[in-house]
Amino acid sequence: MERSAQGSTGLETPAVPDGDGRARVPAQTRPGSSPYGAGYGEDADRERCGPTDAARGEHTHGEAPSPSPSPSPLSSSASSGSPVSSASPAPGLARVGAAPAPSRPVIQRASVRGQILDALRTALVTGELLPGEVYSAPVLGERFGVSATPVREAMQQLALEGAVEVAPNRGFRVVVRGARELAELAEVRALIEVPVMLRLARTVPGERWTELRPLAEAGVRAAATGCRATYAEADRRFHRALLALSGNEQLVAVADDLHRRSQWPPVGAPARRGRADLVADAAEHLSLLEALTAGELDVVQKLTRDHCAGSAG
Repeated sequence: MERSAQGSTGLETPAVPDGDGRARVPAQTRPGSSPYGAGYGEDADRERCGPTDAARGEHTHGEAPSPSPSPSPLSSSASSGSPVSSASPAPGLARVGAAPAPSRPVIQRASVRGQILDALRTALVTGELLPGEVYSAPVLGERFGVSATPVREAMQQLALEGAVEVAPNRGFRVVVRGARELAELAEVRALIEVPVMLRLARTVPGERWTELRPLAEAGVRAAATGCRATYAEADRRFHRALLALSGNEQLVAVADDLHRRSQWPPVGAPARRGRADLVADAAEHLSLLEALTAGELDVVQKLTRDHCAGSAG
């Protein structure tokens, strides 16, 4: 039997119909705020990540909600399937029980489904969507201030990606993943990325690797925030830029999908990797660029293989 959690999602302004009848949430602005689709920045990072507690209340099983959940955003990650520039991912939506945010994200009618999908993907990365729990599209729609339809469509996309599965007449259950699945993902990523990186190390001029250094440094800064969701996007952005030098768009898309899956924490894992783990992972990007620039093939091979294994989970 479904039951919604007590507390506010941070969306205190109700959705209102736009001119075409689709729901939107009126924007509320403040200086320096970063609405959906705007650039990356410290404000966006602050709104993406906060003290994360396990999200309770969206799911439909009989467990009682936590009495005093700490504030934590149900943040938006990068838009699926589209190349991301150096601009930052959009800020997200507050989860159940979160304190009202200082600014409210804008749900634009032209991209409601995409923004909900982004927010749910971020919730998977941070562990707010709990493995094994069932979540109802109508209840989540109330939290986001939209109808159940875009939430259901976003959940169906996550089902295609293997993140959730349909629970008939109940909603969507977050798939329970373990260490074996993470190891398999790491193996498949290495099978794809290692030979590609070795080929690129032999053919790409050194100055092209230098051009990617700002992305690697942005990853280090993202890791220093300690926010898993912020770093997860910076990590994938760097890898997409590396593999894009192959000129093979299908390869980039497949590798990015595998990378995204490897970032979902397994059942029983902490909601966040520690800040030190994120910083160490980001530092490997800089080391890899140095090896690529120097044409050190043995180092490139080892760093790429180890990085795929270490970034899983």
